[in-house]
Amino acid sequence: MSDCCDRHAHLRETDPQLYALIERQIEAESTTLKMIASENYASFSVLEASGSILTNKYCEGYPQARYYEGNEIVDQIEQLAIDRAKSLFGAEHANVQPYSGSPANQAVYRALLEPGDKVMGMPVPAGGHLTHGWKVNFSGRDYRQIPYGPDPETGLLDFGEIRRIARQERPKMIWVGATAYPRALQYDRFAEIAAEVDAYLVADIAHINGLIVAGVHPDPVPYCDVVSSTIHKMLRGPRAGFILSKEEDRFQQKYHSSSKFNLAKRIDRAVFPGLQGGPHMNTIAAMATCFKEADSDAFRRYGAQVAANARRLAEALLSRGYQLAGGGTDTHLLILDFRAAEYTGKDVAQALARAGIIGNFNMVPGDHRKPFVTSGVRLGTPAVTSMGMREAEMEKLAAWIDEVCSNMGSLEQIVPKVRGEVAEFCRQFAIPGIHAAKTAD
Repeated sequence: MSDCCDRHAHLRETDPQLYALIERQIEAESTTLKMIASENYASFSVLEASGSILTNKYCEGYPQARYYEGNEIVDQIEQLAIDRAKSLFGAEHANVQPYSGSPANQAVYRALLEPGDKVMGMPVPAGGHLTHGWKVNFSGRDYRQIPYGPDPETGLLDFGEIRRIARQERPKMIWVGATAYPRALQYDRFAEIAAEVDAYLVADIAHINGLIVAGVHPDPVPYCDVVSSTIHKMLRGPRAGFILSKEEDRFQQKYHSSSKFNLAKRIDRAVFPGLQGGPHMNTIAAMATCFKEADSDAFRRYGAQVAANARRLAEALLSRGYQLAGGGTDTHLLILDFRAAEYTGKDVAQALARAGIIGNFNMVPGDHRKPFVTSGVRLGTPAVTSMGMREAEMEKLAAWIDEVCSNMGSLEQIVPKVRGEVAEFCRQFAIPGIHAAKTAD
């Protein structure tokens, strides 16, 4: 029985079927290694704010400019989240109302571009996000995608090639961000390219925001016009998005001369009323708590440990003969490359999941397999680091991963063994939002 049970006492009585399912999920998360790079564990405080009576409040608009009465208190809550976001990232402006990362990115498009404008970004198979111009997404349907990506052989970005593409295509906006690129992003070099072609530079930091806060990844805020993010990944917040930006638009006269609104105001108007209605104030309250938790030495140590754990895991796998996209990692994630193997990334991800190691199959640069099969497996260290794991534990994780991957033809014997060992191992750690923290030695 988990430490969360008392908090679910009313649900246990009113909806025992749902209660039982939640308890099963708690048990699953208590006995498996959560290594999906985009997942983490929210704190008790974040969960409490998310489930608070602020769920009841309708507050369409912005602080001091609502369309409903009775918002004096929630105005203060949203302003608190805004101020904390600006302070944490050193930004001039922040909008905390996007429902998630994709709506946040959609608002960026609406604020900066017109339909049909050219946008440079990494396609999904190259490690980018759907909203960076992928053809099945609104961003690829409403705007003209100009793709760039890692070199298929090295797995690294080639800035000479990126500059060549930008000069040839003259995009109006360049995305810098990825969901599956394991190396540090050099915003200063992207900024030089964007300046050459008069393009907005936009960073999507949904995956790496915690590394930026910790100072172990370059900071995009000084170089980018706009920065978008989620908050539920490394920042360990609720499921939501936010947008940071400059106040003024350096291309106001060139691209928006007829608009009376500066960049910050256009961002706000794109979110509301352009794309959304009433904000989720319970979520914004949880964001405020999350930003406070992240603005601490403890969190900065955590972010540095996430990167250190990823490096150690990569080294341990490389030493066992595995190929990694990009040759290793500078971030929170790594991607096993099985292009030369007879089994697929999906085969491996499913086998690892049966053994209690939860990752996801993923495309790798130069992948010859289809997106629903892939040749890669993406693994991340944010959640296991939240459990308190350090470099020594990464050696154990690498050994289990190797045990599964090197026995793909005899999984029926291997999987139950590893699954039992993983479950017993996980019970040694206190999981945020599930267990009370263990007392430090």
